Amino acid sequence: MRLLLIADTHVPKRAKDLPAPVWEEVSKADVVVHAGDWVEPSLLDELEARAKRLVACWGNNDGAELRRRLPERADITLGGLRFTVVHETGAATGREARMAKAYPDTDVLIFGHSHIPWDTHTKTGLRLLNPGSPTDRRRQPYCTYMTATVRGGALSEVVLHTLERRA
Repeated sequence: MRLLLIADTHVPKRAKDLPAPVWEEVSKADVVVHAGDWVEPSLLDELEARAKRLVACWGNNDGAELRRRLPERADITLGGLRFTVVHETGAATGREARMAKAYPDTDVLIFGHSHIPWDTHTKTGLRLLNPGSPTDRRRQPYCTYMTATVRGGALSEVVLHTLERRA
């Protein structure tokens, strides 16, 4: 099962649309995961129409309509792995210990908010993934997104993809 992980798209404030390579990944993915900060519902509408399956939550920059349509926390089991999708996890310092305690029944926690890619494991085995942002790099050198594969009850082939800088 092929996954596309994105967050912090901020469409149309930071970009008019997702970059073409991300739309190409949407068409290849079995599941698209979006960890919040959509900003406007139009991208949600388009992803719902184009993705085979969408798992998503709202973020702190999302208004009433997005909060009505999306949960603050999305939980799903894919290929035997328990995933949780949230927008914010707090400060980077101590994140692994806090998240292991907050999500004891989760195998993979996908989050956003910082626009900073993150891929770590806790002592309990929880995998934390932040795909960064495909549209707003902030202080990062590149805009980013992730792809991953779920096979045989395990997460593999987790790849951080960088996008060309926009002028």
